[in-house]
Amino acid sequence: MSQTDDSAGSRRDFLYYATAGTGAVAVGAAVWPLVNQMNPSADVRALSSIRVDVSGVEPGSQLTVKWLGKPVFIRRRTEEEIAAAREVALSDLPDQSAENENLGAEATAADENRTLDEAGEWLVMMGVCTHLGCVPLGDAGDFGGWFCPCHGSHYDTAGRIRRGPAPSNLPVPPAQFLDEATLQLG
Repeated sequence: MSQTDDSAGSRRDFLYYATAGTGAVAVGAAVWPLVNQMNPSADVRALSSIRVDVSGVEPGSQLTVKWLGKPVFIRRRTEEEIAAAREVALSDLPDQSAENENLGAEATAADENRTLDEAGEWLVMMGVCTHLGCVPLGDAGDFGGWFCPCHGSHYDTAGRIRRGPAPSNLPVPPAQFLDEATLQLG
C-alpha cells in the first residue's frame, strides 16, 4: 500500500465521520421540538402548586378550590364525621386501597391514611367521581359524605366509595400545611 492510498483512506474516513456527525446533529435538531412540545406549558407549570387560606373553614364545612383544572374538596370534619369514618370496617369497603399519592402501595383506605392530620379533622380529596368524572355533592348520600347524582355513587365521610358504580375512592392529592391557616396543594 502506498502513502497516497493511506492518505486517501484517512480522508475517506474523515468524510464518513463528518457526514455521520452532521446527520446526528440534524436528526437531533428535528426531534427536539417534537419532544419539547410534550412538556407542560408555562401556565400549567404555574398552577402545579397552589396555596389555599383555610382559616375561615369551620368544622363541618367544606371549601372547594380548582387545582390543575379539577375541583378539590377541602373539608374540616366534625368529631361525629371522624367517628363515623373510623368505625367502618375495611372489609366493608369496595375499594380498600388508599389512593393517596403521599403513601406507598401497601397503605389501606383506613381513615387515618386519608387525612392530613393525626386527629383526622382535615380531609383533602379530588372532587371528581371515579366513575365518569362528575362532581359529587357534599353532605349528601346514604353515608353522610358525598353523592354523585349522575349515576348514584355514594361516598362516606372519608371520601371512600361505599355504593354505586364508581370503582374507587376519591383520590387524595399531595397536600400539606405550611402553617395553621395555609394549605399547599401540589
